[in-house]
Amino acid sequence: MAGHSKWANRVHRKNRQDAKRSNAFSKLSRMIAVAARDGGGDPDMNPALRTYIDKAKDAEMPKDNIERAIKMGSGDIEGVTYEPGLYEGYGPAGVALMVGVLTDNSQRTVADIRNIFKEHGGNLGVAGCVQWMFESKGVVVLPGDQADLDEVFMIAVDAGAEDVVEDEEENTIEVQTEPKQFSAVYDALKAAGMPTERAEVTMIPTATNPVSDQDAARVIRLLDRLNDHEDVQQVHSNFEISDEALDALEAAS
Repeated sequence: MAGHSKWANRVHRKNRQDAKRSNAFSKLSRMIAVAARDGGGDPDMNPALRTYIDKAKDAEMPKDNIERAIKMGSGDIEGVTYEPGLYEGYGPAGVALMVGVLTDNSQRTVADIRNIFKEHGGNLGVAGCVQWMFESKGVVVLPGDQADLDEVFMIAVDAGAEDVVEDEEENTIEVQTEPKQFSAVYDALKAAGMPTERAEVTMIPTATNPVSDQDAARVIRLLDRLNDHEDVQQVHSNFEISDEALDALEAAS
């Protein structure tokens, strides 16, 4: 699991570098709108909305865009209605993939996702075909040079966290929670002034699937193509690649 956490952290750092992509704000707007629709437009009373607003601020999304997305979700202004979807399948080397979407046209989206899998050596499967390989967890990642491990541990555990792990090589501290405890732990860390690199409820593989350096490049191309789709919000996978292959792919991107 530690290897997966390290890979996930590096991927998310890469995703932050890619945040200038034209569809980045569009994806954040959808998350905010759906959270406001489902839990109300007051972030103080809606932990999910508050988390997505923090994500938008970290991505330097304009305040007007955030407020408009909240109003769309809460029904104060008219807008497109997005519904969540989850697609499962297999990529190159048999890696498992789960693709979370927000879409206003599920038939179009599933056709697009199926084609992307096919074009990159994978195949879209039926519901439940890979979900059993993952577990839902709340994850908060903090920069190790800006947070004290002991202090993070005390705050997080008191708020209900399951585990706190330091990765000296990546210089991070990762807090894991049950999904229902995520908001309480995240709020406690924020209230204590702790800086966060990443905070979300996500899917973590129960075991990873090591792939060769050659297959790693193919898997990453599929991952990038899925993430580029405007309806895709999250892509989860169980693959594990070598540091050398990851460094080479990052250098080439």
